Amino acid sequence: MLRSCDIFCNVVDNYGDIGVCWRLARQLANEQGLAVRLWVDDVASFAKLCSAADADGEVQQCRGVTVLHWRADADCVLHPMADLVIAAFACRLPDGYLQAMAALPVAPVWVNLDYLSAESWVEGCHGLPSPHPSLPLTKYFFFPGFTGKTGGLLLEHDLLHRRDEFMQDEALQSRFWQALGMTVPASNVLKVSLFAYENAALSGLFEAWSGGERDVLCLVPEGRIVPQVGTYFGTEPISGGQYVQGRLTVRVLPFVEQEAYDALLWACDLNFVRGEDSCVRAQWAGKPFVWQIYPQHDAVHWDKLKAFLDLYGQGMGVRAGLAMRNFWQAWNAEDGAGAAWPEFAAALGELEAYAPCWSEGLAKNNLALNLLDFCLEMGRMRAFKIEGQSS
Repeated sequence: MLRSCDIFCNVVDNYGDIGVCWRLARQLANEQGLAVRLWVDDVASFAKLCSAADADGEVQQCRGVTVLHWRADADCVLHPMADLVIAAFACRLPDGYLQAMAALPVAPVWVNLDYLSAESWVEGCHGLPSPHPSLPLTKYFFFPGFTGKTGGLLLEHDLLHRRDEFMQDEALQSRFWQALGMTVPASNVLKVSLFAYENAALSGLFEAWSGGERDVLCLVPEGRIVPQVGTYFGTEPISGGQYVQGRLTVRVLPFVEQEAYDALLWACDLNFVRGEDSCVRAQWAGKPFVWQIYPQHDAVHWDKLKAFLDLYGQGMGVRAGLAMRNFWQAWNAEDGAGAAWPEFAAALGELEAYAPCWSEGLAKNNLALNLLDFCLEMGRMRAFKIEGQSS
């Protein structure tokens, strides 16, 4: 049996790494009954995602998970050792922890939870073993993904039910807008959430919205793109502030917890997302979205973007697929998003009809459940091997 799990998270940039780890930790603890310890080197970033957390806490209980500050000099060997050890996104486990794993009669199952990609090579690498060069340990690569030959995506057992309930309940929607200090927007208003890295294409897109044929309400959670919002409007934006130019209204929102962010995605007609975690949540929302992929210095992110566009666009019409591709590429190239907007806007109806079908297909491949099945099988194989060697 798998009874316990240690997850190690090195927060490299923004909130994507810890966002994924926090979701996984809660799902393993609250839905699968594991005793989960989440080791994170930047507790302050974690606390932005969980209001109940203490940004200076060394050890704390948060929503069924033990969260520990992973300091460089910390002794991470806590007894009993976990049955499952997850190194998120190839982070390096402490040497003392590796030594303790190796000293056990049956070592924990050690998994590297890798980055999300739609590239074809992921299917061939998913589940591959990687023996440690000097210790009797084997690490396994576990790749999230969009096909049945990958590890799937994180999905809470009731998420889609809660989404559908929200979409069908006007009272829930009204309470959401009231919490933002707003009334429910008119049905003809295009409601957009904008969660993005810095992007030079923003001013051109704002110009297209400002001078367009439809009123646009753009909700911008606090983050890296907010200063550019201020530049466009010629002011220093504040949380809760509202700014108007032509047919465009922009409202800056305070940083929200993960659950509140899901509701934001459900409430909007179009969602701009960035990185990995918000991209996945936008797909569960079943709404049209625009993905700003994390830029990499060697430009390999373009291969990842193309691979996803190819996969995601397979089930939609040619014109809608082309409009989506052109707009996504312009947004990620930080050039020409305003010019590409009219064609993309014309395709929103088809994209809106397509998004729930895509979401429904993805729901059949649950990462947490797949991970547990994989680890149980690896654990059985290794225990059987050790038993055979001793007999």
